[in-house]
Amino acid sequence: MHESVQAEVMMSFLVSEELAFRIPVELRYDARDPYAVRLTFHLPGDAPVTWAFGRELLLDGINKPSGDGDVHIAPTDPEELSDVHIRLQVGGDRALFRAGAGPLVAFLDRTDRLVPLGQERSLGDFEESLDQALGKILAESQQDERKAG
Repeated sequence: MHESVQAEVMMSFLVSEELAFRIPVELRYDARDPYAVRLTFHLPGDAPVTWAFGRELLLDGINKPSGDGDVHIAPTDPEELSDVHIRLQVGGDRALFRAGAGPLVAFLDRTDRLVPLGQERSLGDFEESLDQALGKILAESQQDERKAG
């Protein structure tokens, strides 16, 4: 089973209080990685940058502040469904984006039709892929240990 959902939305890249510009952002969800969504930011003059994070984090962030690590998502107005801030951080560098909640909700609805929330573990392909990936990582780690030893 190889099914995916894609959408493109326009987001505002908030450079500072005074400067913001609109950029296209590609949203992607793949049933082979059912817990994650990927956002590819197309910043002018730079190569596209892709971030992957939990689908549930994006869903939660539409309604309430969410995220403990490098990704924080929060509604701009907790009282109504309007816009969402997405803050990404790498070390001391931060980027802040503002997106309409509507396109994000529509995208998440499409992902839910493909793989309902809470049903991710029932995907045999995911479990098999995870086992293969972990096996490969462990084998490489053991080879590295033998070379070092």
